[in-house]
Amino acid sequence: MWQNYEVMSEFWKRTLSGAVYVAVVVGSILYDGIIFMALSIVLAFFALREYNSLTHPRCVMDSLSELCAVLCVFPLVTVWCYGSFNPWTLLTLLLPVGILIAELWNKDGNPIQQWGHFLIGQMMIALPFALMNVLCHIDRYLLLAVFVLIWVNDSGAYCVGVLTAKKMPGGNHKMFPRVSPKKSWEGLFGGVAFTIGAAFILNRYGWFDTITKEGYELLIAGAFALIVSGFGTLGDLMESLFKRSIGVKDSGKFLPGHGGVLDRFDSILLAAPMALLFVVMMILC
Repeated sequence: MWQNYEVMSEFWKRTLSGAVYVAVVVGSILYDGIIFMALSIVLAFFALREYNSLTHPRCVMDSLSELCAVLCVFPLVTVWCYGSFNPWTLLTLLLPVGILIAELWNKDGNPIQQWGHFLIGQMMIALPFALMNVLCHIDRYLLLAVFVLIWVNDSGAYCVGVLTAKKMPGGNHKMFPRVSPKKSWEGLFGGVAFTIGAAFILNRYGWFDTITKEGYELLIAGAFALIVSGFGTLGDLMESLFKRSIGVKDSGKFLPGHGGVLDRFDSILLAAPMALLFVVMMILC
């Protein structure tokens, strides 16, 4: 009975925290782009802290890396979105250069590893969070579509994966058992099918109007869904590989029952930049 209570308690904890997470993300996107930018700065900061804490002991370079994400990457994005160029924005370009040069005076540690940790953190965590704001500026419903389709893809893949694992003799076919033992090819295709179906529904309500070409509405919606589903799955697998290589289950405890920021946004960090690239191509074509 005590075990059942713990299971139910964990279920409701995950459900409540997940509902709050969805409400905050969706609400910030729909309410105001500046609100979402503030939220994404906070998330990028904590995601970098998780990454730095997991990969090596804390050092001065870590604090500079987190500061760089806030003072450099995001100001450059505001220039792109809002054209608010000023001398301060130009000076922020000197910050990452200064951080790399400062390693000349660091007598401890491996400079190659330090540079690598810094650049990976900026390129794979801070920059994707910043690029979400570019997509939001182009059309907030396109960014919202990325989140919705990621959630649909995860749910569809999980349901189909569990079902086929039980129904198929010998279980389903694993994608990368070394990296993520539960992910299967059947789950992947199920997630893709659900995601494309969801994209067609979103298209019906005009979520893709910014990039729609007459006569190709369903094709563009389907391509958008494939990009989000495919790169979202790859982002999830990459984070699983990262955690498995250092022997941890969760990247942190940011969201009760769901793990850290990286655990919740691993798919988005790869899917959003690729979706943005597709959107820009559609607008320019």
